[in-house]
Amino acid sequence: MDILKETGLMNSKFFDTPMDPNTKLLPNQGEPMSDPEQYRRLVEKLNYLTVTRPDISFAINVVSQFLNSSCENHWNAIICILKYIKGYPGKGLLYGSNNYTRVVSY
Repeated sequence: MDILKETGLMNSKFFDTPMDPNTKLLPNQGEPMSDPEQYRRLVEKLNYLTVTRPDISFAINVVSQFLNSSCENHWNAIICILKYIKGYPGKGLLYGSNNYTRVVSY
């Protein structure tokens, strides 16, 4: 979990959901980020994670909308996503190395 180490969240408590359903994020909402590049890098990493973690896709889609106008409130939403991932590391899809292309659900 390099992302958790990078953000200093290894010893933090985890959340049960990737995003608070009552949170309304808007452009230019709150104090602008001091390092917007850090926000962009983290969203990019999380975006790749959605391939195996569809449970975070909606939340990542929301925070991706603010790449050009990231604020502290948007950063806090990313922290919630990371704390959710920390609590459920085994959740997601596992793709095997064989050529089996049929999707099976249980």
